[in-house]
Amino acid sequence: MRKAEEQGFREFAVGHAASLRRTAYLFCGDWHMAEDLMQASLLKLYQAWHRIEWRDNASAYARKVLLRTWLDEKRRPWRRAEQRDGQVPDVADTSADPDRAGERLWARDLVHAALLHVPPRQRVVLVLRYFEDLPVAEVAVAMGCTEGTVKSQTARGLVALRAAVEELERGAVVAS
Repeated sequence: MRKAEEQGFREFAVGHAASLRRTAYLFCGDWHMAEDLMQASLLKLYQAWHRIEWRDNASAYARKVLLRTWLDEKRRPWRRAEQRDGQVPDVADTSADPDRAGERLWARDLVHAALLHVPPRQRVVLVLRYFEDLPVAEVAVAMGCTEGTVKSQTARGLVALRAAVEELERGAVVAS
């Protein structure tokens, strides 16, 4: 790889690593696995960087690589037996009112927990549409499906997410 290409990749990686890691976390629900997915995706991007003709839209390509990397990782047989029931630590929001910060953290954690109960394809659509704020067409390209599929998976995913949130809220009410 030439110096200019390598510098371009470095700038891209530095600018997009945090976003890719956050998206990976929303896909899988585990910060450590999200870090691994982000690194694996950046490695794949580095290897293909000289072939990417449309570098002006490299972030869309990176999201697609991240999605494919996550799906490949989910298909590995040893992942199926692994249990993931650890607690994600709360992160303090020092710039907000303490009373409101607690409510936001609770709501955020509730949505993240509920998102893990949504089927994988629906979860991907919800993450890309609502957390990454991508239009239907870009999600369809990233997933390799039609826009109609994205719309139907979005509708089904929202129903599943609402049901999971309600179930988790009932569990929290019963537990407290």
